[in-house]
Order: sequence, then structure tokens, then C-alpha cells
Amino acid sequence: MLPPIIKLLRPEQWSKNVFVFLPLFFDKKLTDVHVLALTLLCFVIFSLAASAVYCLNDIMDREADAQHPVKCKRPIASGAVSLGAGWCAMLACVGLALALTLWQLPGLIWILAIYLVLNVAYSTWLKHIDLIDMLIVAFFYVLRVLAGATAGDIVPSQWIVVMTFLLALFLVLGKRRDDVLLQSQKGAVVRRGAANYNLQFVNMALTLVATVTIVTYMIYTMSDDVAQRFGSGYVYTTAVFVLAGILRYLQLTVVDNRSGSPTRVLLRDHFIQLCLLGWVVTFLLIIYC
Repeated sequence: MLPPIIKLLRPEQWSKNVFVFLPLFFDKKLTDVHVLALTLLCFVIFSLAASAVYCLNDIMDREADAQHPVKCKRPIASGAVSLGAGWCAMLACVGLALALTLWQLPGLIWILAIYLVLNVAYSTWLKHIDLIDMLIVAFFYVLRVLAGATAGDIVPSQWIVVMTFLLALFLVLGKRRDDVLLQSQKGAVVRRGAANYNLQFVNMALTLVATVTIVTYMIYTMSDDVAQRFGSGYVYTTAVFVLAGILRYLQLTVVDNRSGSPTRVLLRDHFIQLCLLGWVVTFLLIIYC
């Protein structure tokens, strides 16, 4: 079992930062050791930044978290970590992230600054505004992709930006659905921004975003530009894994009501893991073989 101060940093959430590797993956630079090393450093930097943000969130939300059936177990909400220790952990993570950026990736400083400032605004204000809260969280994933592109000196395509935003918004909607369910079952507002949502709206939004994501991905895989870029007309074969993964997540969300943590779903659901593995392997064969 992790010590409370480590749990506060939420290392399991660092998996979200694999998005920094997408530009490297699609630009055929996975075998470039120098670029790969810089992207790994970018991953570390954003993991530290993310931990700082989680510390701030837990500090700001400690009273609301204490009333949540799951979040009440968080280190600060439960009292396992003091407020002072929480502030120190946050400042240490921010300081180390900035130091590493200025040391090796100075061009990344503006994206990191936007990420941190926007997260502070989100933690203190924006997350309480319905719809805006979900769009901001989805945008954080786009920033990760732009950070990875900057670290690898890569120009990201419009497709990778659009698909990242749509997929992130889809996952965020699933998480918001969990908040709405808790509100209807417990009668308490666990997230102020979700107070203006209901189950019908979230289900419709999930269906809409899932549809747009799948259609956009299909257009991407069948475009002539993509076929020429990768030198293959078989990119469309990867769509089956995307479709299966989205359908499985919808099943877990709507049928099993298990969408509270997309990261936990990814780490525990074998079907989604197989879909992700199949997608990665297929793309590796298309791009690198």
C-alpha cells in the first residue's frame, strides 16, 4: 500500500501523459533515441505538473471530497496528509517540473505555463461552470500532445489534435455521468458544475460525441493524405479497435455504471486493453514495417 503522501501525487494518473508520445509515434521517430529521450523527459515533466495539480485539487476540494463516498478516502480529505504537507508537495512538484523544463526543454515552458495556470483557474473557478469544465479537461489532453510535439520538434497534424480532443471529451463525459448518478442516488451535489446536468443529457452527449469520434476517425483512416503519409492503404483496419474500444467503454458506462475513473477502467478492463494493444500493434506494422 502506498504511503499517503505518494497517494496524494496520484502516480496511477500519470498514464494520461502517454499522449505526449503520440506525435513521436505518428511521425515515425520512435527509433530516434535523442527525440525519444526528450519525449520521456517531457512525460516526466508533465507527470510532475499533474501531481502538483492533484495536490491543489485535493487541497481546494477537501470539504467536498469528505462528503463523497469514494473521494473521502483521499489523503487530505481523510486527514492522512496535512494541509501544510500538501502545499509543500505541490510546490516541490512545480519547482522540479520548471527546473527540468528550463534545463533541457526551454521551448516547452509556455505550454507548461498554460497548463499550470489553466489548471489553477480550473481548480478555483472553471470546474464549477457546466460544459466549460468538460471542455477545459479535454483541452488539457491537447496540451499534452502539443507538448510532445514541441519536445520532439514535430509539427502535429490537425487530425491528432481533433481526435485527441474528441476522445478526451468522450472520457470526461463518462466521468461526469458517474457524478450525475451519485447526485441522483445520494441526493448530494458531489460536483457543483454537474448540478446542471441530468442523466438524459449526459447519455445524449455521450452518444453524440462517440458518434462524432468514430466518424471523424473513419474519415481520417480513409483519407488520401494519410495513406500517402504512411505509405499504406490499410490504415482503415485500425478503426475496428477504436470502434470496439468505444463500444466497450459505453457498455461499462451505461450498463455497468463504472465510469468514475477512466484511468482505472483502462488499467483493469482487459477488453479495452486488448483493443488498445491491437490498435498500437496494427499501427506499428503500418508505419514502421
